[in-house]
Amino acid sequence: MERKDVITFAGSPLTLVGKELIVGDVAPNFTVTKTDLSPLSLADLKGKTIIISAMPSVDTSVCELQTIRFNKEASTLGDVVILTVSMDLPFALSRFCGAKNIENAITTSDYKDREFSHNYGLFIKELALVSRAVFIIDKDGKIAYTEYLKEITEEPNYDSALEALKKL
Repeated sequence: MERKDVITFAGSPLTLVGKELIVGDVAPNFTVTKTDLSPLSLADLKGKTIIISAMPSVDTSVCELQTIRFNKEASTLGDVVILTVSMDLPFALSRFCGAKNIENAITTSDYKDREFSHNYGLFIKELALVSRAVFIIDKDGKIAYTEYLKEITEEPNYDSALEALKKL
């Protein structure tokens, strides 16, 4: 299902596939691949508060900044899981995490089944990448916060996401 809203990449319009989620929705399950090639599903994290940091590729400056920022925040958030999802191959994610000391966030890839990007309305049809977004899922498995960025070269509003997290 293509979405009607338009996102842009450096001003050029792109098409998103999947349903846009809103606060209060039950978070759809998905399976992504961790850097060790093992699967990780949302069901594996049941009962935890989760921040999902979605992005096209950690090999871009904005995605790098986003990953580093949420990894840094993770060290102060207690029992909150930070899950980064991109289309990068697990091998590239592993190299990136090692080079940038990403130790507090779980960095994953949607390359295999593209289930996350389709279930969360983030699959970019023209590029076969994940669009930029932030979600917070509460301990009951409901969406507590969403930010779908309209221009994927921009950083998310970290402060807004962290404020929403504090309210849980």
